[in-house]
Amino acid sequence: MRWFARKTRQDIWDETIEWPLGDIEAAERIRAICDAAAASATGFSRNDKGDSERYERAAKVAMEIAMKISDGLMRDDAVHRIVDLCMKANDLKTAQILCRAIHASWIRETIQRDYPALA
Repeated sequence: MRWFARKTRQDIWDETIEWPLGDIEAAERIRAICDAAAASATGFSRNDKGDSERYERAAKVAMEIAMKISDGLMRDDAVHRIVDLCMKANDLKTAQILCRAIHASWIRETIQRDYPALA
């Protein structure tokens, strides 16, 4: 009766990564992770246990990938996407830390304009 066995959902952030991953591929992967985790981020803000675990795993994997991007602007844009994800989850502490890691002033100003709580 294994036909009816419930399969666990495989999320994009749970997939193994074939290293080395180029900067463009890493940025695309972070974009896909943030888009896929957006629904879980709203569950995180409502204290939903399953969604909060999914959000935390997604954010952690996205941050790990972002640290390995060598191009500064691409890394800053990727971190900007992760900050957006954190703000959807009302995870202000993580968003503030990530905002400080952005070197490009115009990206940091954009984030602070979009989210005044990070200023």
